[in-house]
Amino acid sequence: MTDWNSDLYSRFAAARLRPAMDLLSQTGQLPDGPVVDLGCGTGVMGEALAARHPGHRLIGVDNSPAMLAKARSVPAYDTLLEEDAATWAPDVPPALIFSNAALQWLPDHPTLFPHLVSLLARGGQLAVQMPLQHNSPSHRLIHDVAVDLFPGRFDAPREPVAAPETYARLLAPFGDADLWETTYIQRLPAAVEEHPVRLFTQSTFMRPYTSAMDATEEARFLVAYDAALVTAYPPEADGTVLFPFRRLFLTVRRNS
Repeated sequence: MTDWNSDLYSRFAAARLRPAMDLLSQTGQLPDGPVVDLGCGTGVMGEALAARHPGHRLIGVDNSPAMLAKARSVPAYDTLLEEDAATWAPDVPPALIFSNAALQWLPDHPTLFPHLVSLLARGGQLAVQMPLQHNSPSHRLIHDVAVDLFPGRFDAPREPVAAPETYARLLAPFGDADLWETTYIQRLPAAVEEHPVRLFTQSTFMRPYTSAMDATEEARFLVAYDAALVTAYPPEADGTVLFPFRRLFLTVRRNS
């Protein structure tokens, strides 16, 4: 895939920040060790993480040069690392691994999540938020429209996030796990030519699809996707769109 479009991603900064802040509020007292912002993106959570957990080194990890270029302007980070979250390994056991809307991009969660817990210091905490949106029209229509326009090009999408019960069972042997879901009813601002939901998904879930298209194909795809979204998410009288977005949260504290 091409690198992230950090400007497009940041257009909905407030909507993306609220789940991260809700997750952060559930992180508690920590042992010694650094705080790791795994999949830190543009660094929007750097200052909040530093304020909630003062006295801990703050390390940001992301594999996107474009995102890290913006994160470097955030003074809260002590270190920023360009690394893949799936293979990153800390020099010192972290007190907290905090991951906001990043781990859904990685496969093999039955291996990944126990591995992340194993990296923690004893008494350290893993805190994760992931979208549970892949079966909603905003995401399902991306695949359906792409397959309709370009038959045979795209495989059936994998389900990036399992059922909450799966993670509860997976994490139970490692410590005290807490899981919950929230559906945010986001009011997306009106747009002149594009559907507001398309602007939201274009910088995230849509990227693997449009990366496989040339410019002409992408333009054709976006027109068709916009048209499908009008039915699924009709605009309000002022042009804004109400966009339900479901997210899964989990925290686990390593007990051994």
